[in-house]
Amino acid sequence: MEKVRIDEVENSVQPAAVMRPLTDALGTTDLALNYYELEPGDSFAFAYHSHEIQEEVFYVQEGTATFETENGPVTVEAGEIVRFAPGELQRGWNRGDEPVRALALGAPLEYGEQQTLRYCSDCEEQTDNRLERTDDDSAVVAYCEECGAETGRWYRGSMDGEVP
Repeated sequence: MEKVRIDEVENSVQPAAVMRPLTDALGTTDLALNYYELEPGDSFAFAYHSHEIQEEVFYVQEGTATFETENGPVTVEAGEIVRFAPGELQRGWNRGDEPVRALALGAPLEYGEQQTLRYCSDCEEQTDNRLERTDDDSAVVAYCEECGAETGRWYRGSMDGEVP
């Protein structure tokens, strides 16, 4: 058995004010588990994305999350749960005025190939992107695979530099 206090797990560099990766802290081998706190404008993910083999489930504990999907936006309110099948494109946001608190679960732990789409102002369209951590691990930077332009930059606990 493993037990952790969520607030004792180190915050990760993410496009959310708080993202605490619980997978390693709990030693799970078949399940990814993350805790999120999204301030207005924050996102669960760096990009509109899908996982080849992992399904994702989001349980919204507080606030309202809005997920971009191929079929349009999906609103998930406190006390609701949403599931995304493997290969299904999505990106969740806090589009409201109040914080969002949520748990994200993914199974299996490995997600295979990941498609990550972000808007590139140089290409003037959604393009595949790659994510890289800076050498000092203080930020994550997204780059367009088509032209190499930077499409976003995130620092620990903030959305500084997010390119819409």
